[in-house]
Amino acid sequence: MIAAVVYVVFVLPIIASVIFGSIVMLEVLKEPERELNLWQFKSSDSQVVSSKAVKILGLEREYSTNSAIKIEVIIDDRVFDCGDLYITIYDLSLPSKKVVTQSGFFGQCFDRNNSILPVDDEFSEVITSPGKYEIVIEMIDKNYKKTIFGGAEFSVK
Repeated sequence: MIAAVVYVVFVLPIIASVIFGSIVMLEVLKEPERELNLWQFKSSDSQVVSSKAVKILGLEREYSTNSAIKIEVIIDDRVFDCGDLYITIYDLSLPSKKVVTQSGFFGQCFDRNNSILPVDDEFSEVITSPGKYEIVIEMIDKNYKKTIFGGAEFSVK
């Protein structure tokens, strides 16, 4: 009798919680737009700005499959003299935007030399599937409080 009470009071709720939690997680992970946001702890004074201060150099309107997409970036805002640069390409051919590739260039200090980004590196990607794409440039300042971004669309045929 005591074993049955222990089972009903302690063991059964644990088993039910694990099963219910697993079902919920499986349903959440099935959503196409789900992403893991590890940098969710932003201070209240953080700012995200879409700006014309982000210039993309070398981006063509159309590429052929298997040809390299090589770009350089100019950030014309002194607030972002040092920081992390992210270049992401999204596939717009699908019903929901899908990340094709993302490159990160960390510790980009450029304002002192008026350098083109990425400093001492290059961005070059090859897309093999025809379609419409968007490239998004994101620069986060060295204190991780301000973000500036810009982008453009191109196609691959």
